[in-house]
Amino acid sequence: MPSIGPLELGIVLLIVLIVFGPKRLPGLGRQLGSGMREFKDSISGSTRDDEDEQDENDTTSDRRKTEAALGRPEGEQAPLEGEVVSERRP
Repeated sequence: MPSIGPLELGIVLLIVLIVFGPKRLPGLGRQLGSGMREFKDSISGSTRDDEDEQDENDTTSDRRKTEAALGRPEGEQAPLEGEVVSERRP
């Protein structure tokens, strides 16, 4: 039985691009990846609860670093999208 070569793989990818379009491909890839991850976790019996808590702490730390880099005082929330913000005076 012959194996799948680069030409066959390219043809399949081209057909997928034509059928779904370039705007939907990233979402489909994300869904496929998360589905494969869930399947692997269900087979191995591992959970992602510990990793989720760690990711949440990292996100909070990254947000604080970003706000400090922007010169935003601690605790001040970023303006909502479309909200009119007056100029900040030093």
